[in-house]
Amino acid sequence: MQQLRYQLKPYLSYAQAITLGKHATVYNQGEVGRGFYYLEEGGVKILFLSENGQERIVDYVPVGTLLGEHGVSKSPYLTTAVCTVPSTLYLFSDQALTLMCNNHPETALFYTNSLIYKMRLLAEVIAIYDSPVEQQMAHYILKLRDVHQNGSIPIDQTSLAQYVGTSRITVNKTLQKWKQQQVIDFSTRGQIHVTNVDKLRDILAQGEFTQIL
Repeated sequence: MQQLRYQLKPYLSYAQAITLGKHATVYNQGEVGRGFYYLEEGGVKILFLSENGQERIVDYVPVGTLLGEHGVSKSPYLTTAVCTVPSTLYLFSDQALTLMCNNHPETALFYTNSLIYKMRLLAEVIAIYDSPVEQQMAHYILKLRDVHQNGSIPIDQTSLAQYVGTSRITVNKTLQKWKQQQVIDFSTRGQIHVTNVDKLRDILAQGEFTQIL
């Protein structure tokens, strides 16, 4: 993920700036695509609605990365994107993408690499749906840790519960157990800190789920 950040920042002149408020929807799952977005400032969460009607948070978009890559050529968006705070985004339309890639061929690779990463991420989410709660929590915490390389993950227990599709009580019990086992530590301000990455990976490996990436 880190190597994908800020790659399109030098090319924002090709895109249209958009300012959205907290809780504003950037795009909806199934909606005809208008292009893809670059997050310049703020925060966006990505949600996926499964065939059985269960909605999960599947990602939090870091500043400097793309979202909605699957919405080019008027293809339907595969997820829903919602702002978690007031945010500034840049919309790259189909025409903007074509012009940018013609003038700067390297940007086609930047876009493609981001699209591949997001498709693999979505495939992982679908694959892990039926795994035990502890394995799902371990998976998502490790993913978020990759994004926030300082080791502190800014996520509260309610949001983590929505990631996993379980109750906040279940998440709290699991985190308390992991804290006693010195796997993680957490604060009341919604920060989780991984203190033993190897143990967390062992917990993930105990489930039937195997990471695609």
